[in-house]
Amino acid sequence: MLVFLNILYTIFHIVITLFNMVGWIFPKTRKLHLITIALTFGSWFILGFWYGFGYCFLTDWHWDVKKKLGETNLPSSFIKYFADRISGKDISANLVNNVTLTVFFITIILTIYYNFFHKKRRNTTQQA
Repeated sequence: MLVFLNILYTIFHIVITLFNMVGWIFPKTRKLHLITIALTFGSWFILGFWYGFGYCFLTDWHWDVKKKLGETNLPSSFIKYFADRISGKDISANLVNNVTLTVFFITIILTIYYNFFHKKRRNTTQQA
């Protein structure tokens, strides 16, 4: 069961990370993207107020499973963990965190624009 949960968490982590990066692109997924970005923001910054900046409840649950499977020395970030795994290198946590935050804040701007301003502007153009 733990192996299954580990695989499930890994797949979900990858899917949610990719969706958080590109979900704003597709008109049909923009509302869901806004929700996932808000949940990510809430976890990293609101829960992070109590658990530490960048806290992710999904990573917390995933790491519990990995620890029970015997993995040790897990980084605080799934993105760091995955980047290390696919590159075969120990990538700087600061670099991973800085890139992650930069991409995250860009996607916040894009999802806010496309969810609240782009549609209104398009409707105004269509009425003219």
